[in-house]
Amino acid sequence: MIWRCGERAFDLAERSLIMGVVNVTPDSFSDGGRFLEPDAAVAHARALLAEGADLIDLGAESTRPGSAPVPPEEQWQRLRPVFEGLAAETGAVLSVDTASALVAQRALAAGARVVNDVSALGDPAMAAVVAEARAGLAIMHMQGTPATMQAAPGYTDVVTEVAAFLAARAAAAEEAGVARAAIVLDPGIGFGKTVAHNLALLARLDALVDLGYPVLVGVSRKGFIGQLLGGRPPADRLLGTAAALAAAVAHGARLLRVHDVAAARDVVTLAEAIARA
Repeated sequence: MIWRCGERAFDLAERSLIMGVVNVTPDSFSDGGRFLEPDAAVAHARALLAEGADLIDLGAESTRPGSAPVPPEEQWQRLRPVFEGLAAETGAVLSVDTASALVAQRALAAGARVVNDVSALGDPAMAAVVAEARAGLAIMHMQGTPATMQAAPGYTDVVTEVAAFLAARAAAAEEAGVARAAIVLDPGIGFGKTVAHNLALLARLDALVDLGYPVLVGVSRKGFIGQLLGGRPPADRLLGTAAALAAAVAHGARLLRVHDVAAARDVVTLAEAIARA
C-alpha cells in the first residue's frame, strides 16, 4: 500500500511510519508550553528526526479535552517561525495538525506535505486546499468538539459507527479532488470516547483497515492509559503507550503518532518482526 504526500510516496507494506508530535502550544495535555517558543520547537523536531521519526506533526492548537479553539491567525503566528526554522531540513516530511483550511494552506505553502485534520474536513474549504497541493490527508473521528467531547460520549457500536463515519468523510474528500492514495484514517483514540470505546477500537482495528485506507493511530500518553494504570500522569505512561502501540501494529495500524519516537521505533521494529514471523 502506497501513501502519497505531494512528491513523497511511502510504501506502507515495508514498515509502519512514526509521526513525531511537536505541540507549539501553551496548553497541550502532555507537554504544553515546552515547545511554544520557536527555537525550542525546531530543536525538538530535529531531535525527533534524529531518533527516527518519518514525519513531524506540528500543531498550534491544543485538542485536549476541554480545550478552546485557537483562531487561525494565532495558530499561524505560532507555526510560521517553526516551518521557517525547519526549511533547511530537506529530508523532513512535515505535517500540519489543524482543522483550519487557512492554516493548512499557509503551512503547505511553507513546506508541509500532510494535513492532519482532527475535524475530518469540518472546514468546508479544507479538501480543496489539500487537493490543490496534492498533499497527504489524515482524517480523524471525533464525537463533539474538544471542549465537549468527553462530557458523555456514547455509541451503540463504536467500531461500526467510527468506521462508517470515516468511510463517508474519505469519500467526501475524494469527491472534492483528494487522491485516494493520499488519504489515511484515524479512529480518534481519546476524542469523544470512554476507556471501553478506545479499547474496542484498538481490538477491532481491522474493521477500519478493511476500508482500504492506511490507518493512523494516536495513543501516545493518552488518558485511557493513565486510567488503566491507576491514574498515572502523562509523563509516566511510556510503557502503557508501548503496549498500546504494539497492539495497534498487530491489528493493522501503519502510521503511529507519538511523543517518544525512539521508544516507538523499538516497539514497531519488534511488533513487525513478530507479525512477519
